[in-house]
Amino acid sequence: DNRMDKIWWNELWMGWPVGPEYEEASNMVQAGRLQGKLMLIVGEMDKNVDPASTMQVVNALVKADKDFDLVVVPGGGHGSGDSPYGRRRQMDFFVRNLLGVEPRGGAVAAGAGAVGAAR
Repeated sequence: DNRMDKIWWNELWMGWPVGPEYEEASNMVQAGRLQGKLMLIVGEMDKNVDPASTMQVVNALVKADKDFDLVVVPGGGHGSGDSPYGRRRQMDFFVRNLLGVEPRGGAVAAGAGAVGAAR
């Protein structure tokens, strides 16, 4: 929900003052309209976008009885989806949902256990 984020950032593309378009663009408000597959990846220590905003979307999806995949990267920052683990989970998601087959699986690249510094 852009009303939770840094307002100066959203002003650049959504304008000011905060009006009804912010609610219309809210993933929480729109969660019940989800069609298809969805995967959310969030870094536990994201300092750019508060992980609470992701959890609000998760809550709205659960209330709307929507199926989705949630990947929480412990200790991860804003770029957790770009970590070796995050990339593997994304590729597995795409293979499963676009190709319709189960991924071959496999271990995360050696040394990839650490996500790195939170951003």
